[in-house]
Parts: sequence; structure tokens; C-alpha cells
Amino acid sequence: MKVKIILGLCVLAALVAPKVLPLYYVTLLIPFFAYAIILLGFNLLFGYGGQLSFGHALFVAFGAYAAAAVNSRYGVESFELMLVVAVVAAFVLSIPIALIASRFTGIFFGMLTLSFGMLFYTILFKFYNITGGESGISIPRPYLLGHSFKGLDQTAFLCGPFYYYCLILALVLGWIMWRLVHSSYGLHLMAARDNASKAIFLGVKVRWVRTIAFIISAIYGAVGGVILGVNVGLADPELSYWTHSAHLVFMTILGGYQEFFGPALGTLVFIFAQDRLMSETEYWRFFVGLALAIVVIVAPGGILGSLQKVGLKRKA
Repeated sequence: MKVKIILGLCVLAALVAPKVLPLYYVTLLIPFFAYAIILLGFNLLFGYGGQLSFGHALFVAFGAYAAAAVNSRYGVESFELMLVVAVVAAFVLSIPIALIASRFTGIFFGMLTLSFGMLFYTILFKFYNITGGESGISIPRPYLLGHSFKGLDQTAFLCGPFYYYCLILALVLGWIMWRLVHSSYGLHLMAARDNASKAIFLGVKVRWVRTIAFIISAIYGAVGGVILGVNVGLADPELSYWTHSAHLVFMTILGGYQEFFGPALGTLVFIFAQDRLMSETEYWRFFVGLALAIVVIVAPGGILGSLQKVGLKRKA
């Protein structure tokens, strides 16, 4: 009940944020929704599946480029159709990668996903005639549910209709993921994470549950990538660079990968802290790295995990 109350208050705060916050901070919440969606999928693979990917930004970039491609080549302006294309494309791309990667665990899985990510980055960067090279591909303002909102400027569009669209999308995908991890499939995935040998003995098809987790995480990553691309109006090859994948890992660990809502909290803290640090110092990456080291050493359960431990100690 307590969790439901807190979650309800958070949703209420998100609903009224565009009315009470300066527009600048509202624009920071749009990438928060995108990364919250991305990390819901990433944590299915990492937190619940025990498979740490170092190249997951590949699917974020793929989603953004899929949206940009259908717009530039076929003139598609519907955001819903962009999402459908990105989901289908990510599904198709992730299947062969998942079938290969799911055969491995630990550092081998991480290095393999990193290799695929850097391979995709190279393709985006070098095949200029197809991907636009380092300039990327622009993504014009899309239609939302058939409406163009031409009467609004770009900021009003992002902080108004697009903001609420992304909020609803994040809530729906969050609900789907909640049901998934609390289903029999989620139990099988966690069993494969905790002890693969025992899980196999009990009849769990370990490789297949890991493969499915990889595909679902890729789809969530692509959806978040479309939002990021539309938000900045560009599909950029840097979205697939290994440092972006590292940011995904950092946000997940910062919030607490052992908790369902942990990655979302880590995303919120990271986005606002990074924005503040970038405005104060050019050495902001040093402080991000320092924060990660402190979290891993002092609070390995992340922010949310630490808060829950404090609460349990007080009850005891």
C-alpha cells in the first residue's frame, strides 16, 4: 500500500510538473521518460536476468535511426508509426544477436554485446550515404495521434503534448514490465540468474528465457531511442557509442538494479546531477566516475536499495 501511495504521488507530480516547473526542467523530464523506458528493459536483462550488457546503446540508436529513416525516405510523420517501425526493426535485429549472446554469461556476454555495439557504431559513422555519418539524420516534429500541433512552437510542443504522450507511454510500458517480472516467466528468469544448473534441472529453458529477455530489452531500448531522437530532432551515431552504454549501466546501478523502480530513480538523479555538473565544471565526468565508485563501495544496492535497508533497520 505504501509503495502504491508513493507511486501515485510521483505520477501526480509528473502530471503537474509542466504547470509548476520552469520549462527548462520540464525538457529534462522528457529524456527521463525515455531512459526510464530503456532501463526497464535493460534491467530485465541485467537485474532480473543477471546478464550485463556493455553494448545496449546499440538498440537505443537503432530505434532513433529507424524513426529517422522512415521519415526521411518515406515521409512518415506519425509518431505511432515511427514507434511501430522501431519496435519491429529492433525485434528483427535483436533475434540473431540474442541467439548468439544468450549462449554466454559473465564477462563473455558483456564483451560480446560491446563488440556488437561498436560494430554498429562504426556502420553509423562510416556509411555516410545511408546513415548521414557523424552528422546523423534529422527527425522533424512528428504527428501525435494524427495531430500536428502546428500552432505550437518547438518548446511548447515538447513541454506539452509530447511530454504527456511520453509520460503515458512510460506508465503503460512500466505496467507491462511489472506484470512480466511478476509472472511465471519472471520467476524462470530469476531462477536462471540465481542458479542456472538447478534451473535446468527443474525444467527451466535457461537459454530461451535469456533470449526472450534480450529481445524485450532491445524493444524497450528502441522505444526510448525514438523518444530521444524526436526530443533533440536528430538520430546521432553517438547514441550507440560505448560511453552511452556505460551511462545506462551507471544509472541502473546508481538507482539500484535489484529494485524494480531503482533504475528509474537512478535515471532521474543522473540526468539532473549531470546537468548541474556540466554547467559548473568541464570535469563533470570525473565526478560521475567518483560517484559510481562511491555507490559501488558504500551502497552496492544503489540509492533505493540503501533507503530500503535503512527503513528495515528502523523497523527492527
